[in-house]
Amino acid sequence: MSRESSKQADVIGELKTLLDASKRAVVFTGAGISTESGIPDFRSPGGFWSNHQPIDFNDYLNDEEMRRESWRRKLAFEEEFRAVQPNRGHRAIASLVSQDKVNCVITQNIDGLHQRAGVPAEKVIELHGNGTYCICLDCRKRYELELVLNIFRNGEELPMCDDCGGILKTGTISFGQPMPADAMVRAQNESERADLFLAIGSSLVVYPAAAFPARAKLFGAKLVIINRDATELDYLADLIVNDEIGPTLGALTGES
Repeated sequence: MSRESSKQADVIGELKTLLDASKRAVVFTGAGISTESGIPDFRSPGGFWSNHQPIDFNDYLNDEEMRRESWRRKLAFEEEFRAVQPNRGHRAIASLVSQDKVNCVITQNIDGLHQRAGVPAEKVIELHGNGTYCICLDCRKRYELELVLNIFRNGEELPMCDDCGGILKTGTISFGQPMPADAMVRAQNESERADLFLAIGSSLVVYPAAAFPARAKLFGAKLVIINRDATELDYLADLIVNDEIGPTLGALTGES
């Protein structure tokens, strides 16, 4: 066995030991897990936000042209990434949830790939919403994304709610929009009750979401950070794995 293979085996062994000792493990995921499916990290240098000014929630509400630009971006994104599938990391996490080794998944991602990989929707806490459907901002009626995009494709007509006439928007949390209160409360409660907290694929710099690993540690959980690069919370971690997520979690669970 090579030195590199031996090192990975040691890391996987430590992860298995921590999981076996845990009664209430929580997984927290960021953009890094979905980049392995081909979805870009919008916040990284050279990412989407480097070249496109984010559209503030108030501008979306008050400016029709800003709404059109938002839908143009969403349409282009969906057409480019329509074929994206959950990767080995998503499938490994779903396997851990199905085996009751992980209690829930807290995610910063809006792509719905955890659910598509097999994690029950009620086990996923989405801090930044979900971009795979749309909602009316007034009556909260939910719409299928493709239906709404088809409306916009027809001459860039702004989609409106057919029940109350309210503004439709993807289910994501925009810049300037309040974080979802229910999801934040659930995430805090799960973090405080966890005895093992696995932060995966997140640089842990976007707050308030990035506060949850530290919160879990404060309340006594073991903290594992799995990320390709160093994070600002590495000093708190009981185990740090700077490696690719899919191969690491796949080796842990046997997921191919």
